[in-house]
Amino acid sequence: MSFIITILAALLVFSAVIAIHEFGHFTVAKLCGIQVNEFSIGMGPVLWKKNHKGTQYSLRALPVGGFVALEGEESPESQQAEAAHTVQEQPAPETEASVQPTGVPLNEAPVWQRVLVMVAGAAMNFVLGFVVLVILIAAQNEPITSKTIYAIQDGALCGQTGLQAGDKVLAVNGRRCFVANDILYELVRTQSYSADFTVLRDGQKVQLPGVQFDTWQDEQGEQGETHMSIGFSVYGLEKTPGNVLREAGNSVLYYGRIVFTSLVDLMRGRESINNLSGPVGIVSAIGQAASYGWQDLLELLALITINLGIFNLLPFPALDGGKVVFLVIEGVTGHAVPEKLQSVLTLATFGLLFGLMLFATYNDILRLITGTV
Repeated sequence: MSFIITILAALLVFSAVIAIHEFGHFTVAKLCGIQVNEFSIGMGPVLWKKNHKGTQYSLRALPVGGFVALEGEESPESQQAEAAHTVQEQPAPETEASVQPTGVPLNEAPVWQRVLVMVAGAAMNFVLGFVVLVILIAAQNEPITSKTIYAIQDGALCGQTGLQAGDKVLAVNGRRCFVANDILYELVRTQSYSADFTVLRDGQKVQLPGVQFDTWQDEQGEQGETHMSIGFSVYGLEKTPGNVLREAGNSVLYYGRIVFTSLVDLMRGRESINNLSGPVGIVSAIGQAASYGWQDLLELLALITINLGIFNLLPFPALDGGKVVFLVIEGVTGHAVPEKLQSVLTLATFGLLFGLMLFATYNDILRLITGTV
């Protein structure tokens, strides 16, 4: 039964994040007057389709996302849909108007419109994350956690080295704190059990270098493990509509920075590539979250959709961000990057990403076998 729940939850999450991404491309393309040959929910064989104002709307057999096929776009789905429009059988007179293209090809649209189409997918992923976080924050029983210190434990080292009750934490180690979890995240990343704080105290911004924290030893294992003790508590905020919306927006920034920081740590070697998870690991995490309840599943959905949005904006040729780079070059120089060069770079990037996915999948399977997931 748990296996079925895992599969259903994974299909729900993957379908939601991919479908909303493609819906972003679709909506902005339509608004810009670009020809959309097909908008599909799902992949694989077509179960149902309907032509309306020059676009085929499809429901396909495999519920794993979807795609948008734009006229003039260099992608397998778009080229296949474009070919179908070109060689389709002669339609009946009463339906002919409904299947005729009504927009311009993507490659003939102004550069700024093409940029908007490319970034719209990631933007919708952020919107989905925001909506999910609004639901989660509004539904939680606890008040919203603020960044203002309520009290410091008696004798706590952080109080002796700078922090005071009433301080509003603005930044830790130079990184702005959007939500209370930012404070914890930055403290977990520190290796010396001390951090530089920027706080708002009595209306003034105050720098607190070298705030130190108490530690305690975990006696389990042969050598044990050292843990940091935070030593302070923070105020709660009333769940007014304004506070909920503000917390959700800041939480999107919090999740986004976690994703970005993790990528930077990976490239710098601070995080081992062996910790990278692929589809198997993600499905396993989704199943575990689903077993805990709908709130944990939605929280993971928010993280994944924000992750997808940021990943797609990276300046790699195979991703939307790479396409934006090509478009910026075209806008600045007045000449498009040669399609052959774009194809070569895109193919090479696809190869690297596919190899990385295989490596991550291998890690996932190894962790499942060894029981370390």
